[in-house]
Amino acid sequence: MSTELAIGFLPLVDACLPILALEHGFAEEEGLSLRLVRDMSWATVLDRLLYGHSDAAHLVAPLAIATTLGRGRPAQPLSVPFVLGLNGNAVTMRPELARAVSPGGGLGDPRVIGAALAIEAKRRSDAGQPLRFGVVHRYSSHNYMLRYWLAACGIRPDRDVEITTVAPPYCADALESGEVDAMCVGEPWNSVAVDRGVGQIVLMTAQIWRRGVEKVLTLREQVLEEKRGAVEALIRAMRKAGEHFVDPENWQANAAILARSEYLDGDPALIQRAVSDRLRLVQGGAVIHYPDFMFQHREAANFPWVSQAEWLYTQMVRWDGMQFDPADAAKAARVFRPDIYRSALIGTGDDLPGASSKVEGSLGQATSVTTQQGNMTLESNRFFDDGVFDPSDLAGYLAKHP
Repeated sequence: MSTELAIGFLPLVDACLPILALEHGFAEEEGLSLRLVRDMSWATVLDRLLYGHSDAAHLVAPLAIATTLGRGRPAQPLSVPFVLGLNGNAVTMRPELARAVSPGGGLGDPRVIGAALAIEAKRRSDAGQPLRFGVVHRYSSHNYMLRYWLAACGIRPDRDVEITTVAPPYCADALESGEVDAMCVGEPWNSVAVDRGVGQIVLMTAQIWRRGVEKVLTLREQVLEEKRGAVEALIRAMRKAGEHFVDPENWQANAAILARSEYLDGDPALIQRAVSDRLRLVQGGAVIHYPDFMFQHREAANFPWVSQAEWLYTQMVRWDGMQFDPADAAKAARVFRPDIYRSALIGTGDDLPGASSKVEGSLGQATSVTTQQGNMTLESNRFFDDGVFDPSDLAGYLAKHP
């Protein structure tokens, strides 16, 4: 008899792993029956999860931490046993702004684009019309990656530019209407804006942090404990789905599945661009290949590194007016559950890292690392400004990043 799990999601390409685990029978092989529930905003995905209308959710990673810490609503402990992918977002600007800060029209150096943007931001601020950026949620990787980039380029978020929230399916509309001058969002919504001629992609978030954590599988802590066997089965099913997803022979078929009305309800050709790391930056322009734009399988891409949760916590402190609190930092770290991931995959032959935390931004080249199981080489995980995050000294890191 199969166990049913209801999973909430938004229409984004990085919802692919639970969708493909269902569609290709990987979940059924593990004794699971998945019921996928589509929503239109992260707030409704979270509400559905917290009120027990879903068992698990495709969620922006910082929101799981913020909810556990009681930011914006009464605290409810959430758990993340699986990362659904790294990066996969882009910064898309209205064409006139894109031409001003990235006149070459391609993917430029984040430092160079940031320096040009600082000049434009000052000009607009002095004129009383500050630039406005859209992000998908206050507690999203998009928000924190964008802020990290802006601040490192000398642009003060919330002072030199405004940052507002727009749900992913409406980001192209917000650009077209002029509500925002730029947005940071996942696919396919950057490509939708480009194809409509209302936006131009100027930067990938993978250029800001090469291996930045993005969406995660999130459950209420109590549900995880009650349904641990089913959750571990889901982890195994989604690892199989990830292997299928990254195989070039499957790109077209998987894009067609994701494009269906019950999932992304979009153009399969456009979705296949993201699946294959090939995006069109400007309307009518050539499709370019940016390797690892999306990162769903290699190098333990799905492993919930505790250090990534801790980096997100430092950004929350930095940008949300919080004081650093060692107790809160410990709670944030416990949201990510590498122990569940390991338990699910031990004995399967899947690669498992030997550590549960690492120094983020420390690798500039392929490096073999100690494993619990299998063999693993980690590639570059650099931040664009060569910053390094040592999870053993959160207070020291925050002192360097006011």
